[in-house]
Amino acid sequence: MQVDKKFMLAAIEEANNSRMQGDYAIGAVIAKGNEILVRVTNRSKLDQDATAHAEVRAIREASRALKTRYLEGCILYTTHEPCPMCASAAVWAKLKGIVFGARMLDMSDYHLKNGNDEWKWRVIAITCREVLEKGDPKIELIEDYMRDECLTLFHT
Repeated sequence: MQVDKKFMLAAIEEANNSRMQGDYAIGAVIAKGNEILVRVTNRSKLDQDATAHAEVRAIREASRALKTRYLEGCILYTTHEPCPMCASAAVWAKLKGIVFGARMLDMSDYHLKNGNDEWKWRVIAITCREVLEKGDPKIELIEDYMRDECLTLFHT
């Protein structure tokens, strides 16, 4: 799978937009070939919707744009490791690949040190890799891509 830095930079920009709007600083992009199909922010707080994770929103919007539930040949770039819900949605959508920056463990470590009542942390401790390994079709996974840049999203 060919990875392109411009797509992760766009996801980071969306994460910063999400933070400025008052939601969690998570952004996602779905690319096909050399083009961005969609770029989205997280909206779970703003929409009061537990499923409005950036990755699920990106899959929904890309499916609408392509008029298909299958996103074969598409790659999801996300600033944070997809949770089990988001990783499962990627399998259902038949994405070609996922590229993520910060790990779930990074997020939980940061929360232990800096958590508060406004930014609560909930987790199902199953990694993206574990979900993808059990899924079919097999999705390529690139972990820790631009991780240092994505980690700074925790500290802004």
